[in-house]
Amino acid sequence: MPKNILSRARNRALTKQRKLAVAGVAALGTAAIALSAVPGNADTVTTGSPATTAQVAKVATQDATLANVKGTVTDRLAAQNVKLDAIAAQQKAAAKQQADAVAKQRADAAAKKAAADAAAKKAVQERAAKQAAGRSAQRPQMQTVAAKTYANNLDGWIRQSLDIMHAKGIPGSYNGLYRNIMRESSGNPMAINNWDINAINGIPSKGLLQVIQPTFNTYHVAGTSWNIYDPVANITAACNYAAHRYGSMDNVNSAY
Repeated sequence: MPKNILSRARNRALTKQRKLAVAGVAALGTAAIALSAVPGNADTVTTGSPATTAQVAKVATQDATLANVKGTVTDRLAAQNVKLDAIAAQQKAAAKQQADAVAKQRADAAAKKAAADAAAKKAVQERAAKQAAGRSAQRPQMQTVAAKTYANNLDGWIRQSLDIMHAKGIPGSYNGLYRNIMRESSGNPMAINNWDINAINGIPSKGLLQVIQPTFNTYHVAGTSWNIYDPVANITAACNYAAHRYGSMDNVNSAY
């Protein structure tokens, strides 16, 4: 039952008890007054006549009875007030006990919520720490891939060139590159043609894929050396040129 409804019910009970006590006191008082005001008919003292011994005794008895009635009324009223005060004190104590219980429940609920919030926050922090640790563990692997090394020979030059070409979107295959390199320079990165028309014009073909300087400069691939004799730079520039003119170095089967 809600607290305010319980309090109203208790107040109505207390009020009813007080009304009954007052009514009882009033009835006793009325009886006392009636007893003192209306003596017995047989013993009525006539004005101006001397009272007999019996009449005096009768009046004394009535006075004593009235005193007893008044004392009884006073005692009952005092006892009733004590009882009502005790009931009020019990109600007050019960109300305080209930309020204390509600306050304790609220404090317990607040403590549980605070503990749950703290646990959730800790879980989020631990999850973030694990994710950060996972990213840190992955970085060395990524760096290892980025730090890929190649052999300093024809096989290594072709493979490094293909990786650069694929990153730049330049087509070509290992077999296509190897076949044209062997035809043009026999795999010699320092090869130079000093007898064809380009040589006569003063721009001889150079390197693994026999590229003339203007072509090398025009189709040079960013990130590679500007030295035309550099094997990787020579291959990627020649393949870039072949891709623009023939679609791919794989499509070249003779002088180009």
